[in-house]
Amino acid sequence: MNSNELVKAINEGAFDEEFLKLYGVAELPRKRFSDAVNEFVKLYGDSDDLRLFSAPGRTEIGGNHTDHQHGCVLAASVDLDVIAVAAKCDGHIVRIKSAGYPEDEIDIDSLSAKDNERGRAASLIRGVLYAFKNDAHEIGAFNAYTTSNVLKGSGLSSSAAFEVLVSNIINGLFNHGKVGAIRIAKYSQYAEREFFGKPCGLLDQMASSVGGFTYADFHDPQNPVVEQVSLDIRDFGYTLCVVDTGGNHANLTADYAAITEECRLISRALGTDFLRDADEDRFYAKMGELRKQYGERAVLRAFHFFNEQKRVEYQRKALKERDFEHFLYYVNESGESSYKYLQNLYSNSAVNEQGLCLAIAVTKKFLAGRGACRVHGGGFAGTIQCYIPNDVFDGYKKMIESVFGTGACVPLLVRPVGGCEIKI
Repeated sequence: MNSNELVKAINEGAFDEEFLKLYGVAELPRKRFSDAVNEFVKLYGDSDDLRLFSAPGRTEIGGNHTDHQHGCVLAASVDLDVIAVAAKCDGHIVRIKSAGYPEDEIDIDSLSAKDNERGRAASLIRGVLYAFKNDAHEIGAFNAYTTSNVLKGSGLSSSAAFEVLVSNIINGLFNHGKVGAIRIAKYSQYAEREFFGKPCGLLDQMASSVGGFTYADFHDPQNPVVEQVSLDIRDFGYTLCVVDTGGNHANLTADYAAITEECRLISRALGTDFLRDADEDRFYAKMGELRKQYGERAVLRAFHFFNEQKRVEYQRKALKERDFEHFLYYVNESGESSYKYLQNLYSNSAVNEQGLCLAIAVTKKFLAGRGACRVHGGGFAGTIQCYIPNDVFDGYKKMIESVFGTGACVPLLVRPVGGCEIKI
């Protein structure tokens, strides 16, 4: 469809069924996608084959910093996403203009990583293109306009959503949608690790790509075991939300890398490359020796990993059995472990900035034993995740926003679909 046909179809409700599935509402997505089509035309002119794409942010449900040790995780895709209007074009240049950012141009005939692009969106686009081509899939020139409502620096993984979005554009435009969600997650992670320069695990990309509640076991990262769990939190009388404390992840790469490195020190001392393969009993037996050689923080972070692994399985079982109260118990326990043992609620380089600690403190005081809350995602700054009983949610939102500002509390819906092309 060209732009006039596409905007007409959107506004007349042709995409409403898809919008309701992704967002729970239809009217707001109609305007958002219509506006995006119009912005595309301003930038690149019209096309007879304009296409719509979406990739969601993700919320981590369980398994805080377990994925990079080949552990197990629970995550879910959410109704905040990055969307795109895209169309093929002649030539050999990919152009992507994201709202609020300069346009990126990538020559598909020259896809080697560039040092001057590290840490920028261009490196993610280049890396995804390279991964598709290197795996013998088709790529080509295209134009795209994207816009996002995924909170940046919030732990909702805006970068993973962007990578998965670009992957779905390439998959849809040039590969008839035949590349599966797990492979798309791998291509996206590859782009972030090898081209962008962030040593991430596969959790973020997997959750964004697969969709819904997703359990993933990364014992073999090349062939993860993935299971979707069908559940609607609203059925149990709770609202899932994140609270944005105003921190940002932009300068925290060293803090994230230190967790991975300290876990590696312990795992190698136990004769393995990853804690997932280490003997837990041997870890406890050697704890005195390990603390002297590597320091207590490294030992505590390994302690967190071994116990967080078990919690993920308990949470998975509780969700499958619809035992939401036990699920919430383990959410709180996970949060305490991240706070005390993983120690990723604030950066030692900025000890005066402890928004996550404050948000958890006032949330626990408000809930008085009900619901649950925990650090969300990578930590050190950004957001906490909360499960608030519906009967007190309005009061909680008012209270927490009096501390962190209007709009800080963001309710989330778990959407059942990951990265996708949106079709009639």
